[in-house]
Amino acid sequence: EAARTLADQVPHREPPTDWGYVKDLATRAGGTPATARWDTGSVLKVVTQLAGDRLVDRILAQLPSGYAPSCSAASS
Repeated sequence: EAARTLADQVPHREPPTDWGYVKDLATRAGGTPATARWDTGSVLKVVTQLAGDRLVDRILAQLPSGYAPSCSAASS
């Protein structure tokens, strides 16, 4: 359901700021910024367990500057 929601949206022409990314994700998912950040960390933790650190590092490299460090704890 989340993938469908995100795939149906028009991508940003410029990457959002870290806070903009969280707010945008919360809006698209129908949640709050706090839950969007928590949910993202939870997903990254599971992806790390299943796919490994290399994939998570690649995903984090795609996030806006300032957002990835707050998620890195999810991958440990």
